[in-house]
Amino acid sequence: MNLILGIVIVMGCVLGGYAAHGGQLMALWQPYEVLIIGGAAAGAFVIANPFSVTKRALGGIGQIMKGSPYKKTHYQALFAVMYDLLSVARKEGMMGLERVIEDPTKSEIFAKRPLILKDKHVIEFIQDYLRLIISGDMDQHQLEALMDVEIETHHHDAGEPAGALSKVSDALPGFGIVAAVLGIVNTMGALGGPPEEIGKKVAAALVGTFLGILIAYGFVGPMSTAMERMARDETQFYNTIKICILGFLQGHPPQVAIEFGRKATPGELRPSFKDLEAQLRGKKA
Repeated sequence: MNLILGIVIVMGCVLGGYAAHGGQLMALWQPYEVLIIGGAAAGAFVIANPFSVTKRALGGIGQIMKGSPYKKTHYQALFAVMYDLLSVARKEGMMGLERVIEDPTKSEIFAKRPLILKDKHVIEFIQDYLRLIISGDMDQHQLEALMDVEIETHHHDAGEPAGALSKVSDALPGFGIVAAVLGIVNTMGALGGPPEEIGKKVAAALVGTFLGILIAYGFVGPMSTAMERMARDETQFYNTIKICILGFLQGHPPQVAIEFGRKATPGELRPSFKDLEAQLRGKKA
């Protein structure tokens, strides 16, 4: 939604201001300039990145339309799942926990929270570290270090599409200049012709520079920033899971371990203490 709103604002203000100054909007319609700039940017993107990054970048643009999936309801579902899992570990021991996480699709704990169940990577993250706890072969500090390494690696992978788009944004003004230079070359070939024709060709060349700068700073750059933010949101979600698990490993009861995770949640997504307490008390009843 923000993507569409932002595009409307950018285009409305830029084109509206131009038209209000007496500019002719059709003079900005230069499809060959768009082809040169867009084609050069797309080609450079393909050269610089493997197909996997290209695919994720395109998917990330679609995700911007929907917004970050990690909202307050997602965190509330996570805390409910973690509380139930840690409660099983406390009451039934590690064997009971192992039975629950062996197949999450058959577990009532996960089935009641589809927001978590449908996130394959989150499920795997929870499973992997609870299995390591069950095995008993790693102490708390080793487990925390391993979690940090995995979260950092995941963040790097999630941030690759944003970094790739950012580099394209940096290059777009240069491609605009390329289009403008080609337009000037085309204009030089028309010298001696009607002034109207020369004027149109000069205008087309200048539009190339305009489009390169506008697309870079009005669209591609902001989309890169939005994708980077979504990658940070995902990393923070994994960090919250880590804090809950570590709180439990330190010997705290499940409700306290969940409170540790709540404190690690971004402010705008963090459920209040009363809301979380009411939710967990409801599960106890």
